[in-house]
Amino acid sequence: NEPKPDGIHEFGTVGTIVQLLRLPDGTVKVLVEGKDRARIVEYLGEEEFFSVTAEVIPNEEMDEDKSSEFSALMRSVQGTFESYVKLNKRVAPELAMSVQSIDEPSRLADTIAAHVNFKLSAKQELLEEGSAWKRLEMLNELMQNEIEILQVEKKIRTRVKKQMEKNQKEYYLNEQM
Repeated sequence: NEPKPDGIHEFGTVGTIVQLLRLPDGTVKVLVEGKDRARIVEYLGEEEFFSVTAEVIPNEEMDEDKSSEFSALMRSVQGTFESYVKLNKRVAPELAMSVQSIDEPSRLADTIAAHVNFKLSAKQELLEEGSAWKRLEMLNELMQNEIEILQVEKKIRTRVKKQMEKNQKEYYLNEQM
């Protein structure tokens, strides 16, 4: 509740507030649209809120020599994200379709990272990585791990459901007898 500058990450996101909702219990819900990745250069003030000078981190330009490699990696990441969306009911299927149309590596990495359920530390690591290539590789690996976890959860749910159905069927038959 009382953060100090050394408790705040150096890298973050410049965003625009899209919507602000005051809930009946007094909490405030804010919808923010991320614009750019940025790094804090200096703290200007810390009275009621932090005021900083930040520099926008430019998106890495795609090397023309590696454009086919970037295309292949992006296609792989988009496919992995599509698999993730199919397993995770909390992500809208339409998002997988909109991600398919993104042709800029940095924007693709940032968009997917915002919608996948990673640990905060992993998201911060992605945010701090300057290379779009490395961010896409990290993202692909993180999504693969997340997909494995979702598949195991699905197997467990299916097994528990079958066991419950079997127990209910046995109970019903015992009651009839």
